[in-house]
Amino acid sequence: MQKRSVTLALKEYVGPDCPCRLEDRVQALHGVHEVHINPVADTVHLVYDSDIVSLEHLKHVLAQLGCSCEGEEEGTAHAHMEHEHDKAEGHDHHAMMEQDFRRRFWVVLALTTPVLLLSPTIQQWFGFSLTFPGYRYLLFAMATVITFYGTWPFYKNARKALRSGVLDMSVLVSIAVSAGYLFSVGSTFFFTAVDFYWEVSTLVAVLLLGHWLEMRAVRGTAGALKELTKLIPPTANRVVGDRVEEIPTSDIQKGDLLLVRPGEKVPMDGRVVEGQSSVNEAMITGESNPVTKKVGDEVIGGTLNGEGALRIHVEKTGEEMALAQIINLVKEAQASKPPVQRLADRAAHWLTIIAVVVALLTFLFWFFVSAQSAVFALTLAVTVLVIACPHALGLAIPVVTTISTSLGARNGMLIRNAEATETARRLDAVIFDKTGTLTKGEFGVTDVVLLGDWDEETLLRRVAAVEINSEHTIAQGIVRAAQERELSLPQATDFEAVPGKGAKATVEGSHLFIGNRALMEQIGVAVPDDPRLAALGRQGKTVVYAAADGGLVGALALADLIRDESREAVRALKQMGLEVAMLTGDSQAVADYVAADLGLDIVFAEVRPGQKADKVKELQRQGKVVAMIGDGINDAPALVQADVGIAIGAGTDVAVESAQVVLVKNDPRDVVRLIRLSRATMSKMTQNLVWATAYNVVAIPMAAGLLQPWGIVLRPEWGALIMSASTVIVAVNALLLRRASL
Repeated sequence: MQKRSVTLALKEYVGPDCPCRLEDRVQALHGVHEVHINPVADTVHLVYDSDIVSLEHLKHVLAQLGCSCEGEEEGTAHAHMEHEHDKAEGHDHHAMMEQDFRRRFWVVLALTTPVLLLSPTIQQWFGFSLTFPGYRYLLFAMATVITFYGTWPFYKNARKALRSGVLDMSVLVSIAVSAGYLFSVGSTFFFTAVDFYWEVSTLVAVLLLGHWLEMRAVRGTAGALKELTKLIPPTANRVVGDRVEEIPTSDIQKGDLLLVRPGEKVPMDGRVVEGQSSVNEAMITGESNPVTKKVGDEVIGGTLNGEGALRIHVEKTGEEMALAQIINLVKEAQASKPPVQRLADRAAHWLTIIAVVVALLTFLFWFFVSAQSAVFALTLAVTVLVIACPHALGLAIPVVTTISTSLGARNGMLIRNAEATETARRLDAVIFDKTGTLTKGEFGVTDVVLLGDWDEETLLRRVAAVEINSEHTIAQGIVRAAQERELSLPQATDFEAVPGKGAKATVEGSHLFIGNRALMEQIGVAVPDDPRLAALGRQGKTVVYAAADGGLVGALALADLIRDESREAVRALKQMGLEVAMLTGDSQAVADYVAADLGLDIVFAEVRPGQKADKVKELQRQGKVVAMIGDGINDAPALVQADVGIAIGAGTDVAVESAQVVLVKNDPRDVVRLIRLSRATMSKMTQNLVWATAYNVVAIPMAAGLLQPWGIVLRPEWGALIMSASTVIVAVNALLLRRASL
């Protein structure tokens, strides 16, 4: 089986109220595994078996269903980035629809004004008369232009929907406008009745205005991914010998030498070979402070150079680039659908059917049962059709998903699928791998115990002077501690390593022995029964003793240093009501020390790599929803087993297959931000669904004349305005997610 994944760009607009039916039709084909239509991003994501069905056949089927597509397989992000530099707004379907609706609205508005002035009903209401021979035929002519020119986008989409076996909002609008128009034509030429021209004209004008505003609002929610694609500059400065030439970014090859001037964007991933500067990486990693870059440091394509000029050696191009991988992950997340969206899609489809049935029953009731006029009955039926809003239901989830995934990406949180966002809101427990996640993954000095007449500074700098000659991780930790305190190290002479025990040297006239208890016993130096040393042993710390001139002068305790950020993260998670657990292969003593320092609820110590997934299962068997945070490599089985697998500290290597969420920075606080984003996202989804559902539950009965006994009757144009406003509210509410405090 050759399973392939492809994301195609829609060539034309697809309404948000019909994806589920189209997806069902395509997924019914043999060899198709997944189909996701995103009406906000204008994309179709397919997962299929290329041995059974071809991409060309799938495109053909989609075209027959009214979803003509174009696009490329797998490696789409870099091509998309290049395309964005030359992409005219006319290729953005929401922008095209926005412009089209705006243009049609102004034309229809200009024609609606004389229609209103010539309408007998309007003249009667305002007490004036404006008639002349043939004015009814002029009304007919203007209303005909309004109906066919103004409603043409709806007619076109309705034809597409019906061909696909789908009922959507365009079908509702087409039926409503056509019913009013045909009734008015009949009253003009075939029978005597009050015409419907002014109602039809104002209805079309309001529909166009509402959809213009809707497209504008929806386009705003889809802009974040486009901003990511525009981070790569269209041109770059390539150094060839003694000259610098400007070339298209697409022509850059691995191994090229590029010049990045102050204030310019870095074109490709590479390494600094000359110069020093600060680089703003916020748009990629979410790191707010500029990062200093010097010779040998990596730079990421799309980041912004600061005050200095850099020459970089290109190491990654195209799909290998960090930004291209990030864009692919964001697109993958936006193509996925949380379970609640499938429900909303189907509800939008059934709402359309319900609206048609209710409109028909409304006409029959008021005309035949209540013996009202045909005009009154038709008015209410048309209002029912235009007030029903499957668009609000269809857009309730995808607009939020689009903003959420893009917001996460800008903050260094790459969410691979929408289901992870939904699950993260329901977490009960969070498990951290210790080494390199809660801790720095490097030894550092945690305690200094003085056992002689040396002060702390003297002890540390003399011991560091000996250890600087060693490559051992313990020795490097001591040297780092001295450097962090900015201590000046004296010269050590006669250095000699003692295998498995330590080292010796002469420093400032003192003969120093630095090492473990076995070394002290070898040279005949007694280690006292000091309670401070005993406590360090119970905490599982590594103790390094220092003896000078035959006597013990002190000891340094080292451990894997706990990140300051870990304390903040654990505190915040517990305030959210979550249990915080830790997994480690270290001894129980070491694990207990770290757990006590951080205030952890659960500790799993001495866990072998193959047992990590079992510990996740242990919590899941207790009925808990569990997140696992690890490096994405050694912790892969546990990440897969967890309800939400989170790979932390991925840096520029974000393609971690085992994780549902990838955190670019090695900062445990990003787990807190992820959960906050998840909760804010689900809150917006819930608000949108409640609004869209409640709106239709209340609006449709009102439009059918439920309040008529109290003298309240909704006219079609008001229904159309309310319908459009409901969709705009959903989109604007989703946009407010950008203000969420993470």
